[in-house]
Amino acid sequence: MSGRILVVDDHEEVVAWLSEELEREGYAVEGCTRPAEAVARILDGDFDLVVSDVEMPGLRGLDLMAHVHRDRPGQLVLLITAFGSVDLAVQAVRAGACDFVTKPFAIEVLLLAIERALRERRMRRENVRLRRNVAREAPEGIVARSSAMRRVVERAERAARAGSAVLLTGETGVGKGTIARFIHGRSARAAAPFVQVNCAAIPTNLVESELFGVRRGAFTDAREDREGLFVRAHGGTLFLDEVGELPLDAQPKLLHAVESGRVRAVGAATERTVDVRIVAATNRDLAAEVRERTFRADLLFRLDVIRIEIPPLRERPEDIDGLVDTLLDQLGARFGREITGMTDNALAWLRGQSWPGNVRELANVLERAVALGDHDAVTLGDLAEVGAEPESADGWGTLDEAVASGRPLEEIEMAYIRRVVDACGGNMSEAARRLGIDRRTLYRRVGG
Repeated sequence: MSGRILVVDDHEEVVAWLSEELEREGYAVEGCTRPAEAVARILDGDFDLVVSDVEMPGLRGLDLMAHVHRDRPGQLVLLITAFGSVDLAVQAVRAGACDFVTKPFAIEVLLLAIERALRERRMRRENVRLRRNVAREAPEGIVARSSAMRRVVERAERAARAGSAVLLTGETGVGKGTIARFIHGRSARAAAPFVQVNCAAIPTNLVESELFGVRRGAFTDAREDREGLFVRAHGGTLFLDEVGELPLDAQPKLLHAVESGRVRAVGAATERTVDVRIVAATNRDLAAEVRERTFRADLLFRLDVIRIEIPPLRERPEDIDGLVDTLLDQLGARFGREITGMTDNALAWLRGQSWPGNVRELANVLERAVALGDHDAVTLGDLAEVGAEPESADGWGTLDEAVASGRPLEEIEMAYIRRVVDACGGNMSEAARRLGIDRRTLYRRVGG
């Protein structure tokens, strides 16, 4: 193993002993006996890991870590704590320490903890690099790590080749517009216009003129001829977002345009032929609206030739990491800052949320965090600043949320053990009894 380590302890002999042992293992080691000085050295230097005692005069290890993480949230800090303050160490891990080791310890225990922390960091960095490469190579920026989204992309590929009308369904914010653009981009019409309209945003009395055009003098405000969206999309794709919001009296005219490929501008004497591929999207149950007579059955049949259901984000948590990387890259470019990613506990919290607003809500949370934060990595504190206050200090909440976020068994098990130790006030005998394991096993699990 290799890496640059700073050892912080107010006892010179401890610093000397740890430095000697770590150098023997191939690490480049510096030592410091004054915590305040250590903070300055960490911020000025480039240490792969800080190994710090918890109880020190002037500045405790927890406070040292907090000072460092304000400017360097990604800095690895491993804490050494006395047996009686295991609860404090558990609190420290929740606050951002990568691990802790309890005194007295064998040097092998510390070496294993250091090796594990550095190895996991290298793996995380490699995973971020790979995820970003995958995101860059993904079609039109679509993140499809989950099997559910891969099925969506595969179906969209087939729909693009078919050329038929497509109806995209799913909750608000799942990415229907992105899939619509993907279908257009993979179709034979890719070089032609892609025209998008939000049907909910068109005033009821202007739907016909917006879709089909208007001739000068057709009504009071029609001061000049204006092409409609069908004509603008000629040869390409017209994306009717929120198509379920169209008023009932406008639906027959849309049906005629879709069926015949001909449109008549408001105030025009003749029709005009257009070649347009329709992709529509809705978050409504249009079949139910047909039964309620608020949406025409014949129009639904014309739009719903190929249906693609886009699952909500809560059903595809595997996509969250990739979405975060993609969104942070975009935000970094927009704000002119290099955003290296997120701290582990911040990302873990994002994975555990249900995201009722789906990708759009995730994007909004990240944008606010980046806009108001000043770190090169988004922290749990940045999320709290923008009102995304985590409900759980662990960042992943209930067991159901942990399962939904795909947490590894070892991580869930370790978090549970530490919670039990915390609940027992550091009483290892009681914690071992509650966990149903012997004390030696518990010491081994908690200590390293």
